Amino acid sequence: MKSSLKIGSIMGIPVKLHITFLLILPVFALVFSINEYPLGFAGTTPVILNYALSLLTTILLFACILLHELGHSYIAKSYGVEIKDITLLLFGGVSSMEEIPREPSQELRMAFAGPLVSFIIGFILLGANYILASTASGYGGTSIWLMFYILGSINIVLGLFNLLPAFPMDGGRLLRAWYAKRMSYVKATHYAAGFGKMFAFLMGLLGLFFNPWLILIAFFVYIGASEEDKSTTISVLLEKYNVSDIMSEDVRTVSPDITVEELSKFMFENKHLGYPVMQGNSLKGIVTFTDIRNIIPTDRFATLVSDVMTRDIISVSPEDTASEAFKVMTVNNVGRLLVVSDGELVGILSRSDLMRTMTLLNE
Repeated sequence: MKSSLKIGSIMGIPVKLHITFLLILPVFALVFSINEYPLGFAGTTPVILNYALSLLTTILLFACILLHELGHSYIAKSYGVEIKDITLLLFGGVSSMEEIPREPSQELRMAFAGPLVSFIIGFILLGANYILASTASGYGGTSIWLMFYILGSINIVLGLFNLLPAFPMDGGRLLRAWYAKRMSYVKATHYAAGFGKMFAFLMGLLGLFFNPWLILIAFFVYIGASEEDKSTTISVLLEKYNVSDIMSEDVRTVSPDITVEELSKFMFENKHLGYPVMQGNSLKGIVTFTDIRNIIPTDRFATLVSDVMTRDIISVSPEDTASEAFKVMTVNNVGRLLVVSDGELVGILSRSDLMRTMTLLNE
């Protein structure tokens, strides 16, 4: 089951709704419907108007979040960065980028673009609310112009929140860009991540005494800082090596004509959970333990590898850097890549190979 649904494309970038967005949509609408003026529509009559305004405000709020992400994406695309997609999630939106620019000035502009869009939207809506509210009849917490105030206020808060100097917020990237002008990119990331972790710790302490929601946000910030630090360190260190330097050349393959029962025994004997599927000299696909684990034992004798293998092969070239291979694994959420040169299988690269290399480099 897919966790995200594509709803369209903007600037050539696919826009998706995550299942968590569909879950939070009615919750936000409910919050707006029960909150009093000026941050909700409680008391609006008829009741159907209350619910309609609350739902519309929720939809427009996430449209503003989408514009925030498009701000990042527009600047990133101007620097040649490929944007895989933009996904609207439970806590907002995220742009899936091929790579964050390493040039500090580029990362600074790209990181600040999102909050800038939020500030622009916020001030325009608050200004429109101020002008129109004084002339619109029926204003007093029930007017449709109240949406302008709510959305304007939330966009200002969204812009300020994203400027907090901690990953994964935009402020963490701004802080890294500032550090990166004075030191190496890896060290700048480490310093910025360390600052973010300290910020998360202090936020968590405040949450213990004032608001439990701050504890959840602190956890989110701490994990984001740790992951950014780890992934950046891995990417930079692996840039020094090609796939051919660390791949396994002795590749064990299986035939598409063997049964899943035979494959499971083969996996047990050879201690690997994924194999290329070859018919003669022709590469047909790849089969992993994930492909067969849900097949009940009685069906394994009648099910062939060709019935369950993945035909859409994700591969890399032996000349690609190990860092590029790591990104391909991460983006596609796979544990191994086939290494193909001139249409021929020449090796296999697993996540374990990359981690082993990282361990040796860090010693």
